[in-house]
Amino acid sequence: MSKLKVSALQGLSASSDAITLANDGTCTANITNNLSNRNLIINGAMLVAQRGTSSTISGYGTVDRMNQHSGGTDEAPTFSQVDISSGTTPYTNGFRKAIKITNGNQTSGAGTSDYVYVQTILEGQDIANSGWNYTSDSSYITISYWIKSSVAQNFYGLITSSDGTAQAYVWETGSLSADTWTKITKTIPGNSNLTFDNDNGAGMYFSPVRAFDGTARTGSMSLNSWAAYSGSARTPDQTSTWYTTNDATLEVTGLQLEVSDHATDFEHRSYGDELARCQRYCYVDKGSDDYHAVAQGHYNGSTTAIFMIFTPVAMRAAPTVSTPTGTWICSGDAGGLSTSNITGADNIGETNAFQIRATVSGAESGEGFLFRTSSAGHSFILDSEL
Repeated sequence: MSKLKVSALQGLSASSDAITLANDGTCTANITNNLSNRNLIINGAMLVAQRGTSSTISGYGTVDRMNQHSGGTDEAPTFSQVDISSGTTPYTNGFRKAIKITNGNQTSGAGTSDYVYVQTILEGQDIANSGWNYTSDSSYITISYWIKSSVAQNFYGLITSSDGTAQAYVWETGSLSADTWTKITKTIPGNSNLTFDNDNGAGMYFSPVRAFDGTARTGSMSLNSWAAYSGSARTPDQTSTWYTTNDATLEVTGLQLEVSDHATDFEHRSYGDELARCQRYCYVDKGSDDYHAVAQGHYNGSTTAIFMIFTPVAMRAAPTVSTPTGTWICSGDAGGLSTSNITGADNIGETNAFQIRATVSGAESGEGFLFRTSSAGHSFILDSEL
C-alpha cells in the first residue's frame, strides 16, 4: 500500500492544482488559500453598500464598515463605491468593487487641522479571540490591500488600539505611481502595551490610507513600531500634494487583516456572506416599490405608536433608528412619521428583535396599524455601528 503524504505549500497561487500525484504514489495538497475566516476585516472587497453608493458625510455613508471622515475642508470630499476596471491586477485577482475618495476643491490650501481618511473599526472581542498573542513581539498580524492614487506621492496608514492605554502603529505606502494599482503588505508584531477587551466595543481602528492630515494632527514619530497614541502626532508630517489637487482620487480594495507572519491570498467571500456580516452593524430595509408594508404595530394611547422589527442577524447592540422623508403610519388619523418622530429602539432580550417607539397624534389606543413607506429607496435604517 502506498503512503499518502500531504503538505501545505506556501506561496502557490489560487490557480494551482489542488492535489499533485507523484509517480511513487505520494500526493501533495496545495492549500495556501482554502482556510476560511482568516480575514478579520468585514467587507474588505467593498462589495456591500447598503446605505448607497455615494456620500459626502463624515461617518458611515456608503460602503459598509468603512467609516469615512473629513474636516476643515473648503469642499467636502465624496466617498463612493466604484467599479474596478477590467484588465487591472485587482480585477484579474477577483475584485470588482473599491471605495473611492474624490477630493473637493481645497481653495485655501492645506489647513493645519484639515483631514481626510477612511477607516474600519473592529470589535475588541474579535481581536482578543483571533488567536493573535498580541502582547508578544514574536506573534504577528499581517495587513494587505490594494491602493491607487491619481497623484504620485507617499501616504501613511495607521492602526490604533482602543482599550487600555491607546497604542498606534504607522507605516508608509512608499511613493505611489499615479493611477496605478499597488499592493501594500505590512507584517506587525505584538507589543506588551497592547490591550483588547473581550467585548463588543471598539478595539482597533484600522485606516489603510490617510489621504491627508494637517500639521496639528501630525508630528515626529517612528514608523513600523508601536508607541502611545497621540492625537497631535497620528503620523509624520504629510505631503499635501493630493489634498491641494482639485478632484484628486484615492481608491482602496482587498483590505485584509490576518493572524500570520506573512500575507496570504485574499479571502474572497460571497456577497450574501458579507451582507450578513455587515448587518450585525447596519440593517437597511429596502422596498422594491412605493407604499410597501414594513411592519405591524399598535397604538399605546393617542400619541405613541409601537411596532416590532426583526433583523436577519443579531446586531452588535441596540440600534438607533432613522427613516427617510415619506415614511408614514397608515391607520385612522395618526398622521405621518418622519425621523424626528422616532423616540427609541429597545431590544427585548434578543439582539435581532427590536421594539420601535414613535410619537404620533390623534391615534386610537389599542388600534392596529401597518407601518408603510411612500419612499421607494428604503423605509428605515437600524444602526449599531462602532
